[in-house]
Order: sequence, then C-alpha cells, then structure tokens
Amino acid sequence: MKRIKGSVMLLLAAFFWGTTFAAQSSATDNIQTFTFNAARSFVGAAFLGIIILIRKKRRGKEPVKTTGDHGNLPVGKSVAGAGAMCGLVLFAAMSFQQSGISAYPDGVAASGRSGFLTATYVVMVAICARFQGKKLHGIVYAAVAVCLGGMYLLCMSGGIDSIYFGDVLGLVCAVFFSMHIMVVDHFSRFESIKLSCMQFFTCGILSAATMFLFEQPDLGMIVKAAFPILYAGILSSGIAYTLQMEGQKYAEPAVAAVIMSLESVFAVLGGWIVLQERLSVRELWGCGLVFAAVIMAQIPEIRRSRFSGTGQVS
Repeated sequence: MKRIKGSVMLLLAAFFWGTTFAAQSSATDNIQTFTFNAARSFVGAAFLGIIILIRKKRRGKEPVKTTGDHGNLPVGKSVAGAGAMCGLVLFAAMSFQQSGISAYPDGVAASGRSGFLTATYVVMVAICARFQGKKLHGIVYAAVAVCLGGMYLLCMSGGIDSIYFGDVLGLVCAVFFSMHIMVVDHFSRFESIKLSCMQFFTCGILSAATMFLFEQPDLGMIVKAAFPILYAGILSSGIAYTLQMEGQKYAEPAVAAVIMSLESVFAVLGGWIVLQERLSVRELWGCGLVFAAVIMAQIPEIRRSRFSGTGQVS
C-alpha cells in the first residue's frame, strides 16, 4: 500500500506541474521571470506555513516525526539548512525554466516544448549514476541516443539555426532539476511539509533579490497575473513539491522518476486545451522519442529493484 500511496502522490504532482506550464506561459504576457517566481514561491511558502500551523495546533506540542524507510526521526533545526539547500537548487531550475518559456517567440508551443525538455532530467539522473561509481546498463546509453534524436526533432526542425534560445534554457533547467531530485532524495528523512516550506521561502528570497536587481516589478502587472501566480504557488509549489518529497519516501526511485516524467505529457495537454497550442508532426515525434528515452532510462533500475530484492517493502 505504501508504494501505491507514493505513486499516487507523484502522479498528482506530475499533473499539477504539467498543467502549471500553461499558467507559466500565460503569465509571461504580464510579468517578468523573477517577479513571477518570487510571487509563486512566497505564495507556496505561505500556503505551507498555514498548513504547518494548523497541524501544530491539532497535534499540540508533540514533536513531529517522519515515517518511511528512514524510520521515525525527529525533525530538528537542521531542516532549515536542508530546505535552504533545496531552495537554492530549485531557484536555479525555476529561473532557467521560466526564462526559457518567456524567451519563446509568439506562435511556438512553449508549454509543450518546455515540458518535454524539462523531462530530460530523468535521463540526466540516470547518467549521474555513472559518476557515482555505478556501471551503466546498455539501455541507458540507448536512452541517451533516443533522447538526443527526440531533441533534434523537437528543437531543430529547420537545422541548427532553428534552435530557440528558450530550448537552450530549458535544457539547462533540466540539469538543475536533476540536481534537485538528488538533493531532495538526500534530505528525504525530514518532514516533507517543513522542508518544502523552507525551500520555497529560500527560493522566494533569492528570486525577490534578483527581481530588484534586474527587473522593474509592477504591482498592477502582478495583480493581472494573479491567477497564474496562485495556481503555480498553491498547486505546483505548495502542493506538488510537497507530494514529491512525501511520495519519494514510499515509491522506488526509478518508478518515481517515470511517474514524474508524465509532467511532460500533462504540459502538452495543458497547452493544447488551455492555450490552444499546437505541435507539428515532427515536434510530436520528437516529444514521443524524448518520453520513450525517459522510460528507457529507468528500465535497468526497475529490473534491479525487482530481481535483487532491494525494493521497498510495502
């Protein structure tokens, strides 16, 4: 049951993340990158802060403990440091992602392209295992080749000159999201809600500082972008990232990565339904190859978990 619980949490997180690409894309009409990220991060942190206060009031003064394979461990003051580290990496990932979406010219399916390029972090996570001293399965190398082929169809339909600057920023964003997955896994022993709240508070502070340095925030524009900010802040930041942290405690890492990669599918669907974005046949083939690569990259780990008996016990 724990595995199912974790999988459902990650699926919901993927849905909220994917549909948030449409909100992010629509917000670019009224608000700049760091202003949007600062607003959504503070909304997410405030939402989680309220949840924490409600839970604390209900539980009284009893110490909050985590559950899962790490055992029951009290959450100490170090959760602030762990959340700050998660927030620092997330700040970089979100900054490149939103900048990439903003950089696409009109008429480009920004939500779908950005969603699938972001999903390449799953392949990057698999490759990172090589630098941790793990031997890579041949399927992972094949996944890298398939991913590159998909990215070629998605981003280079007219040759090297057809690559958008948003595509480049999207790939850099994927690098930082792969780092975020590993950092979250490292600190998974802490209480998810507190860790997530701290990470978004940190991300909000960094985004606000950058906003005042490079942008001219306008309250009127922020009000116009209120719905995308609230959607991204509450559902994507406040709820989805907390679901990720909690879900990763129960789901096997490989399965978690595959489920979270569905974010890219929801991104395309969200852009199509909400923003009427359309991908060309060539771009759709590219999306299909990237998604196939994402799945392929996890096959060795899934097989290893099943046959080695090292998987988590529900």
